[in-house]
Amino acid sequence: MKLEICANSFKSALAAQKAGADQIELCTELSVGGITPAYGLLEKVTSELDIPVHVLIRPRSGNFAYDRAEIDTMLRDITACKLLGCAGVVIGALTATNDIDIRTTSKLIHAAAGMEFTFHRAFDGCNDPSKELQNLINLGITRLLTSGQQKKAVDGIDLLKELLKTAAGKIQVMPGSGITPENILQFKEAGFPIVHCSASKKRITETKPATTIVTFEAETASVSNEEIIQKMLQLIS
Repeated sequence: MKLEICANSFKSALAAQKAGADQIELCTELSVGGITPAYGLLEKVTSELDIPVHVLIRPRSGNFAYDRAEIDTMLRDITACKLLGCAGVVIGALTATNDIDIRTTSKLIHAAAGMEFTFHRAFDGCNDPSKELQNLINLGITRLLTSGQQKKAVDGIDLLKELLKTAAGKIQVMPGSGITPENILQFKEAGFPIVHCSASKKRITETKPATTIVTFEAETASVSNEEIIQKMLQLIS
């Protein structure tokens, strides 16, 4: 079983590489489900690290129904990923009625030719997961990231197993959301080829203002933790 780390910063990506993770999904703003990382971060990660980088292509938070301008932005981001030598892109596009947007997805797949293509957890908002899995298989994408339409993948494991059975080697089914050292073996025992998690630990940061007029409260930020990643890799090895 392989392990993909959801890395929200250079520090998280570095921790994933040092721990021996197989690949990362690079994004930012996990509090809103993740958006496309800034070019500067993407260039730094791809130039300074060797771990395969899969980039979240999501121009904004909110729903997954995109207009023409947003799709154009996504196409430009895909081109940037190609030029930087990224291993893949991670994308999900739905219609206003929460079905997979076949037309838009096909356009994005064509733009990403030569890179792996992961359809992300937008899938978990679809009305008919069995039908939509077949649509993704027909589109010829690399893998599907899903929590089995539950908040945490461990709660959606029954649907995940059904999807894995239907996939039958035609597409990778990659469980993600809430996967920890405490439950990762459930996914290995079920036969999943790869799982996705942030393996993060919260850190508290505090910034001090230039004057005493304004005060800032301590904030927490999550960063992928090398020790947690190593523990998970040991469990699935």
